[in-house]
Formats: sequence, structure tokens, C-alpha cells
Amino acid sequence: MRAAIRVLLVGGLAAIGTSCGDVVRDGRSPVFLVIQSLTASRGGASAGAQSGFLHSDVLTLVTQPPPCSATAPCRTIFPDTGSVTLRLSLKDVGVGVVEPSPNNEVTITRYRVDFRRTDGKNTPGVDVPYGFDGGVTGTVGATGALGLAFELVRHVAKSEAPLVHLVNSPVIISTIAEITFYGTDRVGNDISATGFITVDFGNFGDQ
Repeated sequence: MRAAIRVLLVGGLAAIGTSCGDVVRDGRSPVFLVIQSLTASRGGASAGAQSGFLHSDVLTLVTQPPPCSATAPCRTIFPDTGSVTLRLSLKDVGVGVVEPSPNNEVTITRYRVDFRRTDGKNTPGVDVPYGFDGGVTGTVGATGALGLAFELVRHVAKSEAPLVHLVNSPVIISTIAEITFYGTDRVGNDISATGFITVDFGNFGDQ
């Protein structure tokens, strides 16, 4: 009985060690790609400063230039943009190793955006906009940080369901955007990082 208990304990500890190790070794790159900040800005004439959340306007009434005017505004769709700041962090900080080397530099080449609702209604094209992949390029140096701008909400998303139905509706769709950035380090290891930002969709007032 005691032998059996010892076997179970050893097996349990091994399983815990394996699980933790998998998390630490996730990906072959010796560095973590860290999202230092993630913000968004409303597009178009009512665009504002970068913020930690986004009120995405599905329709903007533009009053200039002509022929647009205050009495005959032009109904316009604008995309919304995001901004991310990325940096690197070593997975294994050994004796005398305090920062990544040039071989650890990571070049970002693309990103993925998916929208989710907290009420569980997440069918793309019905409850939330379709997810999409986008291209964005920049290199995160061994030290310091990299800032990148990217398209967070596309034109086309505002012209198809479910967002197009908000043009003549007081309803607001609240979502969390999940954004993953993908790249490779100098020796070819794949690496990624994921961040989240609140995005509310509606026909908001124009400034």
C-alpha cells in the first residue's frame, strides 16, 4: 500500500512538473514577446486620441469637404485603428545574462483579430464581426520597444452583418477584441503574443 502511494505521489509530481515545463517552454524561441501596451482610436472625422477601449462608430456623418455640408452630410464609413507597443523578455535569465542578444530580435509580419461577446453569442456575421488576418511589419530589437499601428476594425465589417444593422438602431454590441501578433526571431523560431481590448459597436454621435 505504501509503495502504491509513493508511486502515485511521484507520478503526480512528475505530471505537475511536465505541465509547468510545457508552459515555460511554449515555443522554441528563448524570448517572450511582450505586449507593453495596446490601445485603439476611432476612425474618421470623429477620431480621438488613443485609448484603452474603443467606441467604434458604424456610420459617420461628414460635413466637409463639399458637396458634404451641415445640411446635407455625407454618410461615410471609416475603419478604426489600433496601436501596440512590443518588447522582448528572456525566458531563462542565467548568471550574467540580463538582456536578449541581436539573435533574439523578432520581426513581426502579421496579426489576427477575433471579436467575442461576454454573453456567449459569438457567431461571426451574426453576433460579432468576422475575424480577420492582417499584415504588419516591424522588428522588435534586442533592447527597447517597437510601436506598430494596425487596422482593428475594417471598412467591410461595418457594411455587413451584424454591424450594418446598428446604423438605424440604438443597440450597442459590446465585445472583447483578441489580437495576436505573429513573428519570427533571427534564427527562425516562431513567436507570438496576444492582447485584449474592449470594443463597443454602435451608431454613436459625431463630434
